[in-house]
Amino acid sequence: MPGVYDQFAMDVCFASSPQHADVLNEDFVAATSGGAVVIDGAGTPEGADSGCVHGVAWYSRAVGYALVARMAELERPLHDCLAQAIIHVRDLHRADCDLGHPGTPSSTVTAIRENGDRLDYLVLADSPLVLDLADRIEVICDHRVDAFQREMPASMRENPLGSAEYRAGLREYIAEWRRHRNVEGGFWVASSQPDAAAHALTGTVPLADVSAAALLSDGASRLVDRFGLLSWRDLLDLLDNQGPAELVRRVRDVERNTAEQYPGKAHDDATAAYCRFGRL
Repeated sequence: MPGVYDQFAMDVCFASSPQHADVLNEDFVAATSGGAVVIDGAGTPEGADSGCVHGVAWYSRAVGYALVARMAELERPLHDCLAQAIIHVRDLHRADCDLGHPGTPSSTVTAIRENGDRLDYLVLADSPLVLDLADRIEVICDHRVDAFQREMPASMRENPLGSAEYRAGLREYIAEWRRHRNVEGGFWVASSQPDAAAHALTGTVPLADVSAAALLSDGASRLVDRFGLLSWRDLLDLLDNQGPAELVRRVRDVERNTAEQYPGKAHDDATAAYCRFGRL
């Protein structure tokens, strides 16, 4: 992928942090001279079987590297690049793993690619892409998963985080969520089914209209869409002035100080890639 195509150049910086220092980061981020990818792996609750001997972090990295390689084929649409990446990773572990298991590893995918005088994008599931355009900010995020969020079981609401009762409720919650994954009328993620790629949100914008793009896992976007402490404009300004590492640091500060105010996961892997575009 050319980083300087005709009269435009792309400058990229990124940061990624696991939810806790003693666990694997299940996010993935990569950038080339003309594209960027952020992937957020769907974690498996402690004690729950996934049917895979490799794990979510392995899956995120494997599909990320495979996608980046295929994005170099500029004539290939991004959804087809992703479908081929899913097939490649499926073939890597189908001999050792039960890919029909409802807990088989999965992930979101957010990608951009310079392609001549345009910028192609793809968003599968709820890791947002924020585009800073000439006349507006455009946020592309697949919210279909939100329709299947259910109230937490009483065992999660009424017992301490990490207790046996809490973990049992979490497994129940995840099982319900999985029943709607990659089925018609449900929501779509990267996993073992290449057809999921066709359900991604895709599009293209003139490269001349793009000043910046932010690719975010939902652990990095939560200052806006969970905590409500920043606007998307604020987030872009923070990335532009202080960089992705500062965004992640602020997320961690808020998580530490306000964890009990917000339901759900107190900490999450957080990844942000910030891309600036300019004329040479």
